[in-house]
Amino acid sequence: MITHYSFGTLTYKDKTYTKDLIILKSSQEEKILANWWRKEGHYLQVEDLEEVFSFRPQYLIVGTGASGVMRVDPKVIERAKALGISFEAYPTERAVKRFNELLSQGVSLAGAFHLTC
Repeated sequence: MITHYSFGTLTYKDKTYTKDLIILKSSQEEKILANWWRKEGHYLQVEDLEEVFSFRPQYLIVGTGASGVMRVDPKVIERAKALGISFEAYPTERAVKRFNELLSQGVSLAGAFHLTC
């Protein structure tokens, strides 16, 4: 469960992160990709999520930043759909709430969180 988010910080399982990150979670596996960088900082592209797509979660929740500055390439949504992954993107505070909601349901899940902007 993500227990805290504010501009530039996110706490997951009692560990606080200050850089963008991806959380991959299924009933069999959990992986944290800390210090997640994108090819272009405020533009999310397919290449930025290859590990997520390999994981094949049921849901991909993207946090687009505190003010929702990070844009999503439409090809990301197309790729998720082609793989049968439900894609949702929100400003990070709302994305955290949605991630926690799905996490509590026990679904296979990926959260990609931009912590600033």
